[in-house]
Order: sequence, then C-alpha cells, then structure tokens
Amino acid sequence: MEQANVHTSELFTLQLPSKTESIVQLELLIEEIADKYHVAEDTFANMMTCLNEAVINAIIHGNKLDETKKVIINAEVNQKRIIWTITDEGTGFDYANLADPTAPENLENLTGRGVFIIKHLADQCIFNTSGNTIELHFKI
Repeated sequence: MEQANVHTSELFTLQLPSKTESIVQLELLIEEIADKYHVAEDTFANMMTCLNEAVINAIIHGNKLDETKKVIINAEVNQKRIIWTITDEGTGFDYANLADPTAPENLENLTGRGVFIIKHLADQCIFNTSGNTIELHFKI
C-alpha cells in the first residue's frame, strides 16, 4: 500500500554576497517556494517582509556590506510549514537587549524596527546564541 509522504521535507539553499542587490535572488526563491507549495497570500507577504528584513540586516549589520562574506539562507519545506534559516559571517548581536521601537523616545527613529516586525509576523523566531543566525517558522 502506497502512502503519501507528508513528513518529507525539501531543502532549498541560497548563498548571497553581502550587497543589497542580492535581495532579488532571495525574492525569487520565496516566490518559487510559495508557488510550489501553494502558500496563502498573507503568509507569502509575511515571509517576504521578514526575510527581506532578516537578510538586509545580515548584509548590512552582520557582514558590514563586505562582499567577500556570504549570507546563507536555507528553507526546509514540508506540507505544513517552512523553516527559514538566515546566517551571516558577522560576530552577531545582542538580540535580547534591543531598544523597544514602540517606546515614545524611539517612535521617530528611522531604524530599529526589523526584529520587532519579524517577531510579530513569523509564527516562531529563534536566534542562535551569538545572534548571527535567525530561524523563522511559517505555517502553510
């Protein structure tokens, strides 16, 4: 008796040089996965926002726009969820002590909202100990 393999995952990997134009390759990968797995539009929009934010942070803050350093993106996809992992070659950051972007003194700042946005749009958001890898979960 043949059974559909619902627990099988497919892995997608992307290595990007640390320049902002690399984001186009990321967007193409998100679209490819969303099409293949029939991801709902709201989940697709959340993934696009979170991954853009995470990868731009990795390029600018993690790798300091050093094009010899890579940002590595993995997507593990099955029928129920997508787990994205974004890793840069930087030293990481203290993700536990970020300024609250909703605090009155920070409302007019032009930066500092990325992690806040990611935590609200992803189903789960996990940083490694040093803060140079973020794992984002999305139910599909």
